[in-house]
Amino acid sequence: MTDQSQGAALIARRVPLVRRLSTKLLLLTVLFVMIAEVLIFIPSIANFRLRWLEERLGTAAAVSVVLMQGEPVELPRSVQDGLLKAVGAKAIAVRDAGVSRLLAVTEMPPAVDEHVDIAGIGAGRAMVEALDTMLFGGKRMVRVFGRVGDSDKEFELIIADYKLRKAMLIYARNIAILSLLISFITATLVFTAINRLMIGPIRSLRHSMLWFAEAPSDPSRIIRPSDRRDELGVAEKELAGLQMQLQRTFSEQKHLADLGLAVSKINHDMRNILASAQLLSDRLALVKDPTVQAVAPKLVRAIDRAVAYSQGVLAYGRTQEPPPMRRRLRLRLLVDDVYGLLGIDPAAGIEFENAVDAEFEVDADSEHLFRVLTNLCRNAVEAMSANRESAVVRRLTVSAERSGIVSRILVDDTGPGLPQKARENLFAAFRGSARSGGTGLGLAIANELVRAHGGTIELVESVGGRTVFAVVIPDQPVSLDEARSAMRRPA
Repeated sequence: MTDQSQGAALIARRVPLVRRLSTKLLLLTVLFVMIAEVLIFIPSIANFRLRWLEERLGTAAAVSVVLMQGEPVELPRSVQDGLLKAVGAKAIAVRDAGVSRLLAVTEMPPAVDEHVDIAGIGAGRAMVEALDTMLFGGKRMVRVFGRVGDSDKEFELIIADYKLRKAMLIYARNIAILSLLISFITATLVFTAINRLMIGPIRSLRHSMLWFAEAPSDPSRIIRPSDRRDELGVAEKELAGLQMQLQRTFSEQKHLADLGLAVSKINHDMRNILASAQLLSDRLALVKDPTVQAVAPKLVRAIDRAVAYSQGVLAYGRTQEPPPMRRRLRLRLLVDDVYGLLGIDPAAGIEFENAVDAEFEVDADSEHLFRVLTNLCRNAVEAMSANRESAVVRRLTVSAERSGIVSRILVDDTGPGLPQKARENLFAAFRGSARSGGTGLGLAIANELVRAHGGTIELVESVGGRTVFAVVIPDQPVSLDEARSAMRRPA
């Protein structure tokens, strides 16, 4: 893919501005700050209303105290009107020792629409009345009463609420402008911080995944984790590990594909060669020499299995391993066949011990189990052959035991043990080989064959001087219908 096509692909995958996380974060921050401001605004506007009324009542109280110091004569109308106009009220009164005294009032006493007790109003009622005044007020008469300061007198004031409502609307407008300003400043600060701490790294992770997906086999496209120690730093490290694992998997898949292609190319020619070898082995069977008669059947079986092995490797590369054809087998005889195929050189000093009881039976596919044991035994022989010291004991032992319906076959050798890398990648093709140049296919194929039987293959022990593999195969379940049919058949 060219740089131009890669750039076009990245542009096509860009998220529109209105759908980006950063845009959503900015809008949500503004929205949440505005909601918080609204929640604060209602108590604030209620407090503003009470303070405004308290100021007017305080002014009326100051005037009332001055008037009460003089002689109790009625004020002229012009003086009352000037006084009420200065205070902005329709009437002023004072209550002292249970006696109410009207100090000033307009010619037509107004009808009161609402009563406000400055000292006795609760917070909830204050907020409800504040919203009611701001939304529906402007044409009402409000009676405000209560004590002012330390005075023992109660002052009363009747006032129109249109100036109060006007002042509340101006206050609300100022609060709204200030709230918007605070919202955008807060949103900008929050967006800048979160964009730097989260959105930017997340965008980098996204770009890295898209860049890696276009060419997973390119090592240069693996993300390089930063030094962050938070969750995003962990995510970067995990993504890098995942990309490395995917790259190894793709490499292994390519190796498997190449292996299948190579085997498919040589399989036809190998069959012809092995067919010729079969004809020659058939002629050897006609020779009357006792040695030839003893070797010829083993040679025929070895050639047949060589054909099966080439087909098996091809099937593994194509993930088409045939299902097992299970039968009851005498395991000791099968282990003898494995020993015959190993071709252990007597000069190598390797002892082979078949410790399987002659009557031991296992429920398995003979060819599959033969391949499993051959792979395990061949690996053991190769491991022990690397050490040429004459005093070192080199012994390969195959034994078996049964627990209920489960057969357990042990392959025990006195080799040097598996290296750490081989133990970590056991049964993984191209990574689980214990020797240099090996492919690890033997254990991978053995593991697949055993799993097809519903069993397991595991490394029991691997230390210097001993390595033990265990092949566990359960008997196949008996069909209840078949058992009943067998019981009904006449003897």
